Formats: sequence, structure tokens, C-alpha cells
Amino acid sequence: MSLAPVTHILPVTYIRRERVLPVAGKVLVRKGQKVSATDTIVEADLVAEHLLLDIPRALGITVSQAEKQIKCQAGDDLNQGDVIAGPVGFTRRIVRVPTNGKVVLVGNGQVLIEVGGQPFQIKAGVPGEVTELIGDRGAVVETTGALIQGIWGNGKIEFGLMTVLLKSPDHVLTPDQLDVSLRGSIILAGYCEDAEVFRAAEELPLRGLILSGMAVELIPQALQKPFSIIVLDGFSQRPMNSVAYKLLSTNDRREVAMNAEAWDTYAGTRPEVVIPLPGTDALSMPKDTNVFAPDKQVRVLRAPHAGVVATLVNLSGVVAFPGGLRAQAAEVRLETGELVLVPLSNLEVLE
Repeated sequence: MSLAPVTHILPVTYIRRERVLPVAGKVLVRKGQKVSATDTIVEADLVAEHLLLDIPRALGITVSQAEKQIKCQAGDDLNQGDVIAGPVGFTRRIVRVPTNGKVVLVGNGQVLIEVGGQPFQIKAGVPGEVTELIGDRGAVVETTGALIQGIWGNGKIEFGLMTVLLKSPDHVLTPDQLDVSLRGSIILAGYCEDAEVFRAAEELPLRGLILSGMAVELIPQALQKPFSIIVLDGFSQRPMNSVAYKLLSTNDRREVAMNAEAWDTYAGTRPEVVIPLPGTDALSMPKDTNVFAPDKQVRVLRAPHAGVVATLVNLSGVVAFPGGLRAQAAEVRLETGELVLVPLSNLEVLE
């Protein structure tokens, strides 16, 4: 029995997601609460930094003079640009706060300011119901719907109406296809190789891009964009796999949630698209591992049939491939009907 990696592309399933912080924080939801994909579940304050302002040196005065000029005290909340000392001298010199912060200590002519960043927040990722609270670390969100997992995401979470631009699995997305009518949408498209697509998407703006593939050179730019980007199949120009194409393209103008978190095998996270749909009590949570067996639907991961969906016919044991490679293999039937031998390491189960 050979264990197989699994990618979930399911028309309707039960989805359960644990959303937790790596450190203790403040849980912002309650059990039984309905949440959207973009609602914050839990947050924690980042480690604060401290800024020491030397007033005598800044104003060119003595320490005793500086003590009389300081206009704040410990505990004061300050906004960027607030005057905390001065004016002094003919030129009316002053000292302003360079950033938002809180006064921690005032003394000996110096002001110590605590500068805090934005709180670290974990969002729900999927629309659903909070079914369990996990101490001061997070919560469990459950829902039902279509589930489509990808291979790469830029870390952003979004929810909105999906518009289908691709008319065939081998669609290529170009900047001219994005117009003002798509503002605020999540776009289902094909392969992207032009950075101008991201610029046009940000100007509209879009909420997200679901792509079959993307040029690997665009990864740094994609990571910097404020909208969600998920790649379903890979970083070469190949058609969208037929299972995802059929499921997503038939849900035009439906609301979808995008959680473009990184694929982490150990944490059990993957970038994914969820289309909220009603379910039944008979639905079970899909498993992240399975076994290779006859009649399983599989996807070929590497050339010459990379991205192609096939049906496993039988397990062929150890096979000698051209070039001298010997590996566990399976005979699979491609969608064209052709039978080919593929190493098991080049296959994954789709379910």
C-alpha cells in the first residue's frame, strides 16, 4: 500500500479550520458566532520598540532648560508630529514625535517613547461558524462548500464575487482584459506572465486573482500586492486542470473566499478557494492523505504530462524507465484515453 499526497477539489464538503496564533493573544469571537472569511478571529500585540529622544542635544540647550521645555509626561499617548518640547531660541526650534507612540519615561532631559506596531491578527479564512475556542490562542471555524486547493498563495485573505474571465483551460491573462466593470471582484483567470496585470489589478482595484499558473519571476511582485493571489497548478504555462476548471468556471458570479496562505505540510495549511454552499450532516471532512489504488483520480505532477488529470488503472510495482531510473510506478489513463506509465512520486490523488 502506497501513501499518496492529496489535493482537494470537491464540489461540496465539510470544512473545519483551526485558526490559531503562535503566541497567546486576545480571542475576538465567541462560540456559535457567524464569521466572514475576512473577520479577525484573534490578535496579539507585537513586541514594542522604544525610541529615546535627547531634548538638550536636539534643541542645543542644557538639561535643566530642557526639563522646562518638555510638554509631555509618562503615560501620554502621542501622534506623529506632536510637539513635545520647545519652541526655544530666535528660530523657535521644536522637537516633534517622529511616529505614534506612548511616553514611558521622562527625566534628565530625555523622553522615552514606546512605539508599537500593528497588532498581529489571524482572520477566519473561510466564512462559517465558530464551533470551538482554543484558549487565548484562537478558534475553530466550520462550514460547508466547494473546496479548491492550490499550490501557492501570497498570504492575503479576501472574500467577494467571482467573475470568470477564462473561456478555456489554456487562457492567458493580459492587462487589457481588466476593466472598470471588474472593480472589487475576484477574478478567475488562466496563466499570468505580465507584471502589468498586477498593476492594473491594483489600480481598479481587484480583491483577488485565482490563476491556473504564473511566471515564477512574478513571485516577488505578487507577494507585495494588497489583494489575494492563488496559483492552482504551477509556475509554467499549462492549462488549468480539468477538475478545477469545471468546478470554478460553472460558479461565475458566486461569492468565494480566498485564503492564500502558504503551503506548509507540517502545519497542514494550503492556499485554497472556498465557495460557500449548503451541506448535509452526511458530509465528512476530507483527509489530507490517501492511498494509490485503481480507479483513483490522480494528477500528474511532472513532464511530459504535467498538470494532466488521469485515472489510475493499476499499480505496476518497480519499473525501469528510459534513462535508467527504477521506481514504483502506476499505469494511468489520461483524459485522451492514452495509457501511460508514471512514477508514483510524480502523482497525487485528486478528491
